Amino acid sequence: MTQDIDPITLAVLAGRMEQIADEMDATLFRAAFNPIIAEAHDASHGLYHPQSGDTLVQGKSGLPIFVGVMSFAVKSVIEKASKDGNLKDGDIYIFNDAHLGGTHLNDMRLVRPYFNNGELFCYLASVGHWHDLGGAIPGNYNPEATDAFQEAFILPPVKLVKAGELQTDIIDILMRNTRLPQSAQGDLNGQLGALDLGVKRLDELLSEYGPDTVKSALNALQDRAEILMREELKELPDGRWEAIDYLDNDGVSDTSLPIKVCLEIKNDTMSLNFEGTAARCAGPVNIALPTAIATAYVAIKHMFPNLPANSGVMRPINILIPEGSLLSAPFPAPVGGYTETILRMIDVIFQAAAQAAPERVVANAYGTINALSISGKRKNGQPWVMFSFYGGGHGGSNESDGLNHGNAPISTATIPPLEILEAAYPVMFRKWALRTDSAGSGMYRGGLGATYEIEVLEENGAKAFLFGERGKYAPSGVVGGGNAALNVFSYEQDGGWQNPPMTSKMVGINLKQGQSVRLDTPGGGGYGTPSKRPPENVARDVAAGYITAEKATEDYGSAWQEVTI
Repeated sequence: MTQDIDPITLAVLAGRMEQIADEMDATLFRAAFNPIIAEAHDASHGLYHPQSGDTLVQGKSGLPIFVGVMSFAVKSVIEKASKDGNLKDGDIYIFNDAHLGGTHLNDMRLVRPYFNNGELFCYLASVGHWHDLGGAIPGNYNPEATDAFQEAFILPPVKLVKAGELQTDIIDILMRNTRLPQSAQGDLNGQLGALDLGVKRLDELLSEYGPDTVKSALNALQDRAEILMREELKELPDGRWEAIDYLDNDGVSDTSLPIKVCLEIKNDTMSLNFEGTAARCAGPVNIALPTAIATAYVAIKHMFPNLPANSGVMRPINILIPEGSLLSAPFPAPVGGYTETILRMIDVIFQAAAQAAPERVVANAYGTINALSISGKRKNGQPWVMFSFYGGGHGGSNESDGLNHGNAPISTATIPPLEILEAAYPVMFRKWALRTDSAGSGMYRGGLGATYEIEVLEENGAKAFLFGERGKYAPSGVVGGGNAALNVFSYEQDGGWQNPPMTSKMVGINLKQGQSVRLDTPGGGGYGTPSKRPPENVARDVAAGYITAEKATEDYGSAWQEVTI
């Protein structure tokens, strides 16, 4: 039963429900053992429709990419429960199968049906990036994987909790398939605690307002999101615009892979057609269809930031993903490097949209998370795995220069502080600094990338593994802006510094105590013609060390030299 709801009550309920998801986020961030969740906030929570699995409410602190993919995770549980016919209050499903729930195998998903007076009201879901789930490479970013079985342990949707009773055999299986069981157990407990809190807060909300009023509010919020999206689209010009960009390679064959999009707007609808994108490849830069659709949603949310985060936004959007492409790879295609592919999807969407409505987009960000894993064994034989991702520059916009040393636009995560990493692992950061001359030039320049140099302190040495991108194709500027610097990875050996044969991907780098790896990450692309940048801004950048005098003159001319700062 639905009912009309007044705007004030709707606003109050929208805030209350968002707060539930936000509290669930905060609960996991505080309880998780691994820094990727606790510090970098690579996790998310939300409320989902009881029949369709569509996103109803999403926490503001979690990763935006999870807004879309978690609805697919919930749909998978709905299908599983319907097939088995045994859904009960107190059940909790768990799985990491990326071809069902999107993203990659490190993201462990917990889905819990929420009942009110014996009736299924909605689903609660939690997802978090676990540090290690077996597989050939510690941390699971294996650039040489040719199927999902080489990436990590794969768990389909199963009941972790049956009507409130924890199934310890499932936990035993999980803990046996990780190099870091203590970390995994802590993260699992944090996710269970977040779901418990969500149930408690929903009980309070429905007790206060009644299920019919809350349900009506959820429906109204989706309908209004659709109306707002259509109104936004009407303000844009009708037409078709195309863009193409490339991945360096798939980690197996050193062949570039195109990602192409055609963006079309007609009145109050938009379509994104990815025909012309590379076919499924051997290596792990494939993504599953749920991930591709969710990525399009993330790009659209960047273009229309004031719209609410629920499934109503996507009703006027048609997303066409060609069958057989690397954007719709079926099981068991490897998908561990999904982050690199979805970043390139966002880049081409922005490049196409810049031709239609440049004020809506920013230039391309640095375009790679540079998933770097350094691992080994301590003196006592205990394994350690330092997995982290690293920042770069964001693109310039029509209002400002790009952000220096930010995180990827697929997330609201943070880069783990070096103090946390040095305290947890036997490493030392020789360098953590902004990278001079890495930003794309423009009326508004891109943000600067960074330089990280990490030394191994453990006397037993370590192995390093890198899964990166943008080593061959620089982040693009828009509206006449310049491209940013390329990504450069190097590692120290007895004969000096070396670079990977595959440019941005490599496994099994043996490091002795005292040897280091180094990342020079890209900046962001520039926005607008560089000649329109005020000379005093160029002079200020030179004085700050953001750009060398030689590069400043090359990109902007010599007028800046007459400015006194």
